Amino acid sequence: QVQLVESGGGLVQAGGSLRLSCVASGSMFSSNVMAWYRQAPGEQRDLVAGITSGGSTNYADSVKGRFAISRDNAKNTVYLQMNSLKPEDTAVYYCRAITARGTNYWGQGTQVTVSS
Repeated sequence: QVQLVESGGGLVQAGGSLRLSCVASGSMFSSNVMAWYRQAPGEQRDLVAGITSGGSTNYADSVKGRFAISRDNAKNTVYLQMNSLKPEDTAVYYCRAITARGTNYWGQGTQVTVSS
């Protein structure tokens, strides 16, 4: 069982920055694929960024060049650095873990609101 706890959300003006953190329980964090998703009201939950156990990353086109995902295996933590935020980045951001066995876990989400 993996538990994920996100933090770092909040209200920020357009052009500002936030860093989200997701702390995972369990001893196999380094072998997990980790990802950030977001869901705006009335919209589906979409992938924002992902990072493999080897450190390879991928991003949604809408955030390339502005967001950066990283992980610290010693701290069981994955981060999402968000720069040059736009009002359209407003959403609940969720952390997802995919274990080596293919099991999925989700965090409870953290709200990010970008004002214009």
